[in-house]
Amino acid sequence: MKGVATLVAAAALVGQALTAPPEPPTQVLEKRARPTVSIAQGNVVGVSRINTEAFNGIPFAQAPVGPLRLKPPVRTTASFGTYDAGGIAAACPQFLADTDSEDLLAKIIDTVVNTALFQKALKISEDCLNINVIRPAGTKAGDKLPVLFWIYGGGFELGWSSMYDGGPLVSNAMAAGKPYVFVAVNYRVGAFGFMPGKEVLQDGSANLGHLDQRMGLEWVADNIAAFGGDPDKVTIWGESAGAISVWNQMSLYDGNINYKGKPLFRGAIMNSGSIVPADPVDCPKGQEIYDTVVARSGCGGAADTLNCLRNLPYETFLEAANSVPAILSYSSVALSYLPRPDGVALTDSADRLVKAGKYAAVPMIIGDQEDEGTLFSLFQKNVTTTSRLEDYLRGYFFHGATAQQVKGLVSQYSPLISAGSPFGSGLFNEIYPGFKRLAALLGDIVFTLTRRVFIEYAIAANPNVPVWSYLASYNEGTPILGTFHGSDLLQVFYGILPNYASKSIQNFYANFVYNLNPNDASGGTSAKSKVKENWPTWNTKDKRLIQFFNNRNGYLKDDFREGAKQYIAANIDALHI
Repeated sequence: MKGVATLVAAAALVGQALTAPPEPPTQVLEKRARPTVSIAQGNVVGVSRINTEAFNGIPFAQAPVGPLRLKPPVRTTASFGTYDAGGIAAACPQFLADTDSEDLLAKIIDTVVNTALFQKALKISEDCLNINVIRPAGTKAGDKLPVLFWIYGGGFELGWSSMYDGGPLVSNAMAAGKPYVFVAVNYRVGAFGFMPGKEVLQDGSANLGHLDQRMGLEWVADNIAAFGGDPDKVTIWGESAGAISVWNQMSLYDGNINYKGKPLFRGAIMNSGSIVPADPVDCPKGQEIYDTVVARSGCGGAADTLNCLRNLPYETFLEAANSVPAILSYSSVALSYLPRPDGVALTDSADRLVKAGKYAAVPMIIGDQEDEGTLFSLFQKNVTTTSRLEDYLRGYFFHGATAQQVKGLVSQYSPLISAGSPFGSGLFNEIYPGFKRLAALLGDIVFTLTRRVFIEYAIAANPNVPVWSYLASYNEGTPILGTFHGSDLLQVFYGILPNYASKSIQNFYANFVYNLNPNDASGGTSAKSKVKENWPTWNTKDKRLIQFFNNRNGYLKDDFREGAKQYIAANIDALHI
């Protein structure tokens, strides 16, 4: 079973993270004159493609190195003269595997990531705070196209902007009569962006990755008009940790999204992620992570350990930072690095902020893959009984919950194989005893049922702000994984499977970018993106969501596993990670 789990995880998760999008949509036309855009800092020279133009790696902040490592981003205002934005944007340092792990997969990943070839291919560098812009060919300043601002996922531990080439999305939107400008922001991940600990909190340097994202949004407000975009029509979109980041951008500074007197965005799309109930930056688990990194780095005896970390050679700090459990490990989505309340940017846990209405209430699309938990349940082959499952959750996830509260949560999930995830797969796909039960629980507690709790809180706080929700089931029948977490990247973002679902979702999203309503096909160059089905808004009476299959769309009442949802909502204060 271990071989099967390792093979599937390597193919599905790592392969997804390390491969680039298909070549044809991003093919460069060498003979076409290179597009140039003038902004305050200088001239940005991009590259022409088949029917789009790309400007990659435009810096928006000073390099966070030396004294700026583990510090909030500092806006760059210095002139760069002429900036060549035709290459690949530098990626921030990555945390794909625990450097101390004895697991074979983790060792393989760590070896690959630390090869010179991998580092060079991704241009991995601490100097990585940059923006990519992709627009329809021929777009010019003053065209005022809507803007889709992408925030990548990766468990706040991995991911980079150049992994997500928005060229195919822009091309498809053009074909549908809804041209827009695509923007992707790079932000710091792992310890570089989300280091916890009281030292970090006292220094005012928590949640740096979110501050990077916010500065990227501010860059868009200042500069996107020069690229032909409309700074007043920005929609933010993310997947997984990117979707969680979308919510956190909505709730940052208790919902203050104004910059120079105007809101930074007007709509939000969240694929597989919403609220993550979390303890503060200086909680015991956070402090344990910080102390482990300090000890591993050799800074344990320093008078100022945080300053010591800043002054370490890059390789030394990276190795220490990546010595704690990674997402590709037994601890799974009980992440070492994640956003935590800091009292300033994130003033409280996400669940409390939405309940109190302390967020920017903009129209939202939010949904999940049907089998969110399967990928994250491949490594726990010894969690085979109810008691072991309870111990696992208390030991790795919910440190503030009582044994009785965890027992109550587990009791919501039947041990019957047929009840687990991949859902609807009967007696199949149980790769170790308890796999499907754990997959169902982790998928719900981190993504699917937390989404429903989030929507109910949001509608109670702002009943007049529309929400559209979905469940994706287009990969049903996939062995072991089902419609797994991240499969929407292949289906929706890259369009590798250009079937009914991918076309339908992209059209819905394009309509939303234009009109803040997935059903409104007005505007643009035509109404080609009109969709056959109506996507109902989610309300507490009908609870209707749209269900995406590979050959059709359906509708579903969002009340499945309602008992578990009610238990999560009733005990959410104890279920903080």
